[in-house]
Parts: sequence; structure tokens; C-alpha cells
Amino acid sequence: MHLIVVDTPFDTGPVVAGLVADHRPRVLGVATGSSPEPAYREIVRLGELAPSTVLCLLDEYIGLAPGSAHRYRAQIERQMGGPLGALRIEGPDVDRADLPSAAAAYEQALADLGGVDVQILGIGRNGHIGFNEPGTSFSSRTHVTTLAAETRHDNARFFGSLAAVPTQSITQGLGTIMRARAIVLVAAGSSKAVAVESLFTRPPSIDLPASVLQFHGEVTVVADRAACHLLEGLPPHPVYVTQEQP
Repeated sequence: MHLIVVDTPFDTGPVVAGLVADHRPRVLGVATGSSPEPAYREIVRLGELAPSTVLCLLDEYIGLAPGSAHRYRAQIERQMGGPLGALRIEGPDVDRADLPSAAAAYEQALADLGGVDVQILGIGRNGHIGFNEPGTSFSSRTHVTTLAAETRHDNARFFGSLAAVPTQSITQGLGTIMRARAIVLVAAGSSKAVAVESLFTRPPSIDLPASVLQFHGEVTVVADRAACHLLEGLPPHPVYVTQEQP
């Protein structure tokens, strides 16, 4: 894995946008949450995505009204799809009655697109990527999952109350994520420091879902200094550091 350390969350944006532009993705996998937002603003500002680029959601909540602004499709539409000229957005059909069938259909849709060229990820305090909570199999495909209490608590700030946070989602599985040709994980803030340290210092384990990335050949972690403060030996200025595969 590669680690790029920057000073502030804002500084992650140009770095991630530059990495995406370098790959010229035909299919771009997009996570939501606060960490990737600076990157999406910079991607929009640069305007280097081709009009034919397909944006594929990493996950989507179950149980929100079709018009809800909290749906991840709606958030990506606001942040990227519309500003970049109505890019095509693909995601799981969480309104389907048969949710496992909806998950399988999205897995097939990703395959039909030829797979994801670049997948942008965030990381949860408990090490989840997507909504793959601790205990998820490294070989998992797109599936229905129940959100951990810690994850719902962290996401309550977006909803105004814990009670309003959905309890389930459809998420790309860890095995699905690993099929992306390149992965860029963004981490910002001291609340992510334990997860970032664990990602680079602990052996792969289903107790830390993000640790599956240690088996991928092209992963770049872009993190601000607060998210990296538990890692030893970082120099005092932003730097490009490499971490060997386990």
C-alpha cells in the first residue's frame, strides 16, 4: 500500500482528484461521507472526467423514501453527477421487494460494466469500508447488511438523530471492492487514527475489514496528519511514504 500524508482534510482533495485523473477511469466507484467530499469538489473543478464516465455507488441505505436527500444516490448526484453534466450513476435498487435479488443484480451490473477502474473509499472508526462491518468475509460480494451500532452513531450527525439512521444497507462486498483495478482510500480527522494505524500495522483480519486491502496490488491511502498521528516516524511535512505488502 502507498500512503500520502497531507496537512488538512481540504488538502486530500487535490491529491485524490489527481490520482483519479491519472487513471482516466471509465467506471469510477464512489463512496459517500465527509472524507471524500474535498476530492469530489476538486474532481468537479478540474472537469477531467469524460462525459461517458459511469459513477458506481459503493453502498446505499435501505428504508429511506425514494426522494430522500439522505440517499447516497442523491448525494452523489448533487456533488458530482449534475455538476459534471448528468453523469450516469449506477447503484443497487433498494426499493425492490427482494433485497438479496437487488444485491445480486447490482453485483452483475458491475461485472457487465467491466468492473470498477478506480474505487474511492472512506474508512469507519471500526475499520469498515463500504458498510462491510467487522466480521464480514473477505470474499463477500454485494449483499444486504446490518449497520453496526457504532456506524449508526457516527452517521447520526447527517440525519439529526440516531433514530433516523437506517439500520440496513446494500453494500459492495469486500471481494467486490477488491476487484477494482485501483483503490484510493481517504481518511481525515483524529477519529480515524486508530483505524489508519491498524490498517498499516495489523495483519489482515476480518475484525478489521479494511485490512483486506493489504492483499491488493494498487492501493493508495490519502490521509491528513490528524488521521496519521498514531503512525510512528512520519516527517514534519507532507510526504509520500510507501508501505510494503504483508
